[in-house]
Amino acid sequence: MNLSGNTVLITGGSSGIGYALAEAFLAASSQVIICARDQERLLDARAQHPSLHTWVCDISSEESRKNMVDWVADRFPGLNILVNNAGIQRDIDFTHGIDDFQNGENEIRTNLEAAIVLCGLVIPVLARNKRAAIVNVSSGLGFVPSARMPVYSASKAGLHAYSMAIRKQLSPVGIKVFEIVPPAVDTELNPLGRAKRGHFKAGLSAATFAGSVMKQLEDDRFEIGYGMTEGFINASRAELDRHFESMNA
Repeated sequence: MNLSGNTVLITGGSSGIGYALAEAFLAASSQVIICARDQERLLDARAQHPSLHTWVCDISSEESRKNMVDWVADRFPGLNILVNNAGIQRDIDFTHGIDDFQNGENEIRTNLEAAIVLCGLVIPVLARNKRAAIVNVSSGLGFVPSARMPVYSASKAGLHAYSMAIRKQLSPVGIKVFEIVPPAVDTELNPLGRAKRGHFKAGLSAATFAGSVMKQLEDDRFEIGYGMTEGFINASRAELDRHFESMNA
């Protein structure tokens, strides 16, 4: 991927990995549009980087997704990169039934369905432009699931499978599909779950991770890991099983 001269749409771009990627693409002289649910955070992001373009969007909402894509297609017809980064993560305990799953945001809708639908909505725009690409942000937990976060893990495993499938499907029309597989990164993902575990704080900053991602995008690495997750990508089933037992001990 050529990192400069692009027009990039990043979902969940006001904080964490999404914001770090937005900063990295801006630094590479690309035009960047970010969306998020929180208007105040978008305003803060634009205050830090006045060249950022922002749009308030709840990607779990069909109407909100469509409105955003219509605006982007009209305002930025040269859009050539979509980064599906927005996601939510929850600890969910099924040992007592369905209540814990139902009493909270739906990870399948936000993490998997929204990414699939956004790809479908944006592909006609991407296909008209050169150097088109989709970048899906999955997770190491899509390869080695967490028993504490079963639905999140399943949603990211689904996104991994989807990324593989459309990479093959879109290759003839010139759209590249990348998958970013983050390890634990210091973001605000799953604040309730982290609080239960004593305010867990990952040592890896979003900016450091994004820097590594950009180098690997430039090298056209279609599955991008870091540290442990780089090992997950190339691991055997037996190796993944050992990681699973160790992580969930």
